[in-house]
Amino acid sequence: MQETSPFLRLVRNSFRFRLFMLMKLPSAYFSGVRVLQIDEASSQVSVPFKWFSQNPFKSTYFACLAMAAEMSTGILAMTHTYKRNPAVSMLVTNLEANYSKKATGTTVFTCEMGDEIKAVVNAAIETGEAQTIKVRSVGRNTAGEEVAEFFITWSFKIKKL
Repeated sequence: MQETSPFLRLVRNSFRFRLFMLMKLPSAYFSGVRVLQIDEASSQVSVPFKWFSQNPFKSTYFACLAMAAEMSTGILAMTHTYKRNPAVSMLVTNLEANYSKKATGTTVFTCEMGDEIKAVVNAAIETGEAQTIKVRSVGRNTAGEEVAEFFITWSFKIKKL
């Protein structure tokens, strides 16, 4: 897959990707989840602390943090599955989270496992068998302090016609 993949072009087009989020991921859109950076190997996704993403304890609601963490891994997965032939389906099969600090501002989740995801997607295509991978995403506040760590398990398999 080349750096100019159709999915990376879609994500990097702010208007088109925000429209995609509004149509397909409205809760992430209204929570303020945004892609800051993406390439084939890594991504960064932010979620702000604001009225729509808050909890009663004056911090970002855990589900909004989970959305951003999942998106940081999911956009890497989509980078390697988008318009593949044969088509590959992807599904979250597990989620684990560790929270270490109150999220009171913008939290940026970073996932650096794009190469590993690509290898698992390729293995699913080559073997014809479902493959899984446990992907790590770390959320940090603007001071660089770790707020949360998520592990999202993805399953990939060839779509049956």
